[in-house]
Amino acid sequence: MGKIIAIANQKGGVGKTTTAMNLAAGLAFVGKKVLLVDFDPQGNATHGIGANKVGFTKSVYDVLMTDTTVKQATVTLQMPPMDVLPSTIDLSGADVAMSQYENGREQLLKNKLSAVKNDYDYIIIDCPPALGLLNTNALTASDSVMIPVQCEYFALEGLTQLLSTIRLVQKLWNPQLSIEGVLLTMFDARTKLSVEVQQEVRKYFKEKVYKCFIPRNVKLSEAPSREQTIFEYDTRSEGSKAYAQLVREVITQNERRK
Repeated sequence: MGKIIAIANQKGGVGKTTTAMNLAAGLAFVGKKVLLVDFDPQGNATHGIGANKVGFTKSVYDVLMTDTTVKQATVTLQMPPMDVLPSTIDLSGADVAMSQYENGREQLLKNKLSAVKNDYDYIIIDCPPALGLLNTNALTASDSVMIPVQCEYFALEGLTQLLSTIRLVQKLWNPQLSIEGVLLTMFDARTKLSVEVQQEVRKYFKEKVYKCFIPRNVKLSEAPSREQTIFEYDTRSEGSKAYAQLVREVITQNERRK
């Protein structure tokens, strides 16, 4: 049985897409069967991981709004060795289209992913930076949610809203949804602020915070422009080491739960 993890935070610029891409790739490189679902209309994960180079005619929008299956829209990559369900700007119209549905609009993605869940060890969903029907669909379809939190001022601002959305989804559509973990991103050990934010987040979320943190790293910023994950772009960088540690923590945590 596969595990579906949503990477969510309604704040933009916290490292959601970077985390989704590199977590998915890292899991694939250690032999896990992985599907990355780009559920953001901006399609940054699709381009950043190189799925557009392979080419595709169907996207996650078609899967969500038509009778297209996940398998029909999936792109298989050689490097990293994983599958991608790509996104296009069409997805930006899905919120309005779904709002016309009277019943079942929150379960559209769940219904489609359930058909392929057993084909993968992990399905990683890159969520959009907003709290709407797309995010509700992602959380309803997921077993757990990973929350990237940047080590900057106002880091915890807005998390209350996200946690309220998670509780609402648990209550109405997905009682099994849990918090996979909280990931500290853009950490700079040289600044007092990063250290203080880390302490504050650990105090608030306790053992839910991963031991590893993702540093501010130029190589992490450069990799998507080369349509590569950090593991292909610069495996010796601090960013690569940090995401490799995250992959180990995620696998260890899930094997322990099993």
